Amino acid sequence: MDVLTEILKFYQEGGAFMHPILMVMAVGAAIAVERFVFLTAARSSNRREWNDLLPILTNGDYQRAYNITSQSETGIAKILSYGLSRLGTTSRLEDVEAAMEEGLMEITPRLEKRTHYLATFANLATLLGLLGTIMGLIQAFVAVADADPSEKAQLLSTSISEALNCTAFGLLAAIPLLLLYTMLQTKTTELVDSLEMAAVKFNNLIRRHRQSN
Repeated sequence: MDVLTEILKFYQEGGAFMHPILMVMAVGAAIAVERFVFLTAARSSNRREWNDLLPILTNGDYQRAYNITSQSETGIAKILSYGLSRLGTTSRLEDVEAAMEEGLMEITPRLEKRTHYLATFANLATLLGLLGTIMGLIQAFVAVADADPSEKAQLLSTSISEALNCTAFGLLAAIPLLLLYTMLQTKTTELVDSLEMAAVKFNNLIRRHRQSN
């Protein structure tokens, strides 16, 4: 209970700018949770889809693979669907690769969606904290201007301490948001790399299948 009281006191003493910082932190946390769930689900579904398609692609049953991928919403299915559709109209592997690159370019923005906001929110929280502190210091100096000389030092130190709460809270919001941004960026990059790797493996399967025939 004492910890909660101290937290509330810290928040109240920070001034009006504590509210927008809290809002920025809450929105950023919501985005981070949504992106983490989305990317985790996408990684799992892509891996499951690839494991189901690999035996079909290895056997060279491209029409069946196309029927499956064209009805799926996973990223790997979209990319392979682009390649399989082009495979039916051309014999050039370069055209198939270009089609899958097109599919990857379409999917990547969906994977990166909203993640960049976290870095923006981290900077915004820091700047709001600094602005809140500056405004608090201005008010503190105005307040002590007409105060009794014997009380000025105590009043000024108290006001400065309270004003710095805003900067501290801004940093407390910004640091986790930056860490979450880095984590999600890494997760997104790994997912895009796995899609690219699947496309390369698919091209190699086509090449081996043609050589065996």
